[in-house]
Amino acid sequence: MRVLILGGRGQLAQAFVRHLTDHKLWAPGREELDLCEPESLARAFVSFRPEVVINAAAYNLVDQAEKDFEAALRVNAWGPGHLARLCQEHGVFLLHFSTDYVFDGTKKAPYHEDDPPWPLNRYGLSKWLGEIAVREHLSTYLLFRVSWLYGPGSRNFLARLEKWCEQQSILRLAYDEFSVPTYVDTVARVAWQAFEQGLTGLFHLVSRGFASRLEWAKAYLELRGLEREIVPVPAASFSLPAKRPFFSVLCPEKIERALGIRMPYWHEDLARFLARGGLCG
Repeated sequence: MRVLILGGRGQLAQAFVRHLTDHKLWAPGREELDLCEPESLARAFVSFRPEVVINAAAYNLVDQAEKDFEAALRVNAWGPGHLARLCQEHGVFLLHFSTDYVFDGTKKAPYHEDDPPWPLNRYGLSKWLGEIAVREHLSTYLLFRVSWLYGPGSRNFLARLEKWCEQQSILRLAYDEFSVPTYVDTVARVAWQAFEQGLTGLFHLVSRGFASRLEWAKAYLELRGLEREIVPVPAASFSLPAKRPFFSVLCPEKIERALGIRMPYWHEDLARFLARGGLCG
């Protein structure tokens, strides 16, 4: 199949590139094809003639979105709206990705697909508006909410953790912020399986279980054989501009039932990620 993967330089897009080796792929970076430029997108649909579009492009600078909400809206809401309209016009199937940050984290239990979103920050709001835009223009699509993504590369929590280990003798890590660490290669594999089996609609695509930032970091450092002094601290002590949900755990049961699979537990995938080369890939 001819598959257009937007946000081609990012860790999620590259996971699809690794997975979809039997298809004709085009995974342009933003400098080559910008989701926020409708005319360029329209030309790309005519020239490449995709059968499937995977929108892995995202503005995920959570704190910066508080200051520059328009930039977040362009990439996370308006861009997906233009893209969905083009998919409808050209008969192209869309796989789009959203986030656990559409929830406020006050439920104190894992979130299901029918729980009403209520974002705490502007990043989460922009992603929720992107979900709405996709649904407005398409009757069939796949929309996946994911959380705490990691994979090869330098733009995820584990990469930052490695840098902190190089620069600091003591690590301060939040013990009261919980979600689901999720390996991008698992996301790409399961998302494509959902497409191949004809699923449509909204799904939470995450690993099983959940962890705090502290627990995730400890598990990673132990697997890496790195010893550091760790001080557990409340997330509020970092005084970040954007509020984070304290418990934005997503439940993957719907996609498990639909595909007849069992999602791996997050610590199983973490070990698998490191066995495959970790951040270096």
